[in-house]
Amino acid sequence: MVYEEVLANARTCVGEICKACPVCNGKACGARIPGPGAKGTGTVAIQNYEAWQKLCVNMDTICENKAVDLSFEIFGQTFKAPVFAAPIGAMKLHYGDKYDDLEYNDILVSACAGTGIAAFTGDGTNPAVMEGATKAIKAAGGKGIPTVKPWDVNTLAEKFALVKESNAFACAMDVDAAGLPFLKNLTPPAGSKSAAELKEIIEKAGVPFILKGIMTVKGALKAKEAGASAIVVSNHGGRVLDQCPPTAEVLPEIADAVGKDMKIFVDGGIRSGVDVFKALALGADAVLIGRPYVTAVYGGAADGVEALTAKLISELEDAMAMCGAHSLKEITRDMVR
Repeated sequence: MVYEEVLANARTCVGEICKACPVCNGKACGARIPGPGAKGTGTVAIQNYEAWQKLCVNMDTICENKAVDLSFEIFGQTFKAPVFAAPIGAMKLHYGDKYDDLEYNDILVSACAGTGIAAFTGDGTNPAVMEGATKAIKAAGGKGIPTVKPWDVNTLAEKFALVKESNAFACAMDVDAAGLPFLKNLTPPAGSKSAAELKEIIEKAGVPFILKGIMTVKGALKAKEAGASAIVVSNHGGRVLDQCPPTAEVLPEIADAVGKDMKIFVDGGIRSGVDVFKALALGADAVLIGRPYVTAVYGGAADGVEALTAKLISELEDAMAMCGAHSLKEITRDMVR
């Protein structure tokens, strides 16, 4: 299956709002929430994509001719490429009736593990979502990262018990999820957390902990203070706060501030292997890609995930070779402009 087939199939079943566009740039879905769109003016998702497109790569083929190594190591695990599927939940609410969260995670987790990468899984107010996600991760040999919402302490304790049972190699929290419209005023409660509260949470998690939703140097330093092993520079595609800057704009300053102390992922508008290369050049260690993996699952299940991952890897390999980088460590900031 090729990616064009995946897109065509997805358009027949992905729901009324997502259009499974040839390039997922946030324009067709606009400010549609519920749905895959962004909050308020609906421009943050668009700006995320456009910021990556404004960056150019500096080609340099006067270099040694040798194979490109994309392998990425983190927390004792080695992956085929520094690409991860981002956590996405409430599938029926946002993307139509074909899959619920449990079915989506079952496909995504196993398919990502099968292609040599890993998936972050989503969370929800229904306890079955985390239960299903962690079961899928356990079945994949722990090759997945369960993502919890910023719940109250008692709810988090229940979630962490599931994480431990799954043998997941890491756990994440999307701390910015407190701003999601469909999580407000619901039970169990979710809300912002102080650095001191996060420190206690991270200690109880029992595995390397990733804080997702960091958009400033100040926030990154708080994450470091709390003991996070990694952060995700992410504005949740504009779903949590309107008029945030694009992640590509804030990534370099955050990487300069904490890049030696924590691993850095970046999420938001990354749509090709060339975009992945740009993100790595700006200081990220790896990237998260969300909506395209939804399209991949809806359009081809495991085969769709394999097709998208193969496309991204091929594009990244080509960009690295043409810019004179034959390993991830050789990618430097002067390779983009």
